[in-house]
Amino acid sequence: MLSVRDLSVEFRTRNGIVKALENISFHIEQGETVGIVGESGSGKSVLALAILGILDRAGHVTAGEVLWSQQTETYNLLKMPEKTLRQLRGKDLSMIFQNPRVALNPIRKVGKQLVDVLRCHGDLPRNQLKQRALELLASVKIPDPQQRYNAYPYELSGGLCQRIMIALALACSPQLLIADEPTTGLDVTTQATVMSLLKGLATEQQMATIVITHDLALASEYCDRIIVMHAGHVVESAPTHPLFNQPHHPYTAKLIAATPEPHKGFDQLIPILGSLPDLRQTNLPPCRFISRCDRATETCQQQPLTHQQVGPDHWVRCWHPLVN
Repeated sequence: MLSVRDLSVEFRTRNGIVKALENISFHIEQGETVGIVGESGSGKSVLALAILGILDRAGHVTAGEVLWSQQTETYNLLKMPEKTLRQLRGKDLSMIFQNPRVALNPIRKVGKQLVDVLRCHGDLPRNQLKQRALELLASVKIPDPQQRYNAYPYELSGGLCQRIMIALALACSPQLLIADEPTTGLDVTTQATVMSLLKGLATEQQMATIVITHDLALASEYCDRIIVMHAGHVVESAPTHPLFNQPHHPYTAKLIAATPEPHKGFDQLIPILGSLPDLRQTNLPPCRFISRCDRATETCQQQPLTHQQVGPDHWVRCWHPLVN
């Protein structure tokens, strides 16, 4: 359904060129849920914006393709006319943005925003638009949908705004949904409800879903496959259970070790030392994890890296991957 090939993105700033993404490649099939994980600054959200063609003015795609397949036709979204792409966004391609208060129009009522999406991209008769909007609000467990329908976003809590964003994204039954931190501001019970809803739609409607998250527990429970990003690189990708049971990239292993779990004491949490490299450097090493890795050698500093297969559909970008 969607294939990203060797995608690179730069941001041109006053302080230099930031190499935000470099040679990103992955694919997602119908009905599949893929999780993209990694610490803040790894490029997860930039990747989502680049796929949909909504990078800000400073961002530029410098290489690669984003191929969208529909039936027998395949299109490169990066070369698609803006008018055509706008017809896809919100209908076939949809996104749950990370900050709902910024994404929602603060001076337009919630119901009007939902109706706008349904009218623009859907095919419902005008007299059914409000009822469908109320059904969408109820589907994401918003109490008293009629009252929220007539409310402005600034009158609602962050959690309610997040659920409204989810309802907007699902309004036209998209074929691909990109969910950027979809459970931000939600309590644990609502998180489970929302993720079960997304997973159910992926199965019932064969909707492909990309879930961007910091929550490894959430990713491990709801995603079929995991992509691990660090400093603009995909360092490991694999089916969920093999990746969590036996990570092969040192960064993936450190991420998992640093994740709080009920049975772990505070003295058992192992922080990842150091920080992400400055992506404005012109002489970045082939491996951007090298300064934080205890397995690094001269080879990592000098030799270009490629992904190597370490198991069924399990790929790692490392000269010295972890073994059994």
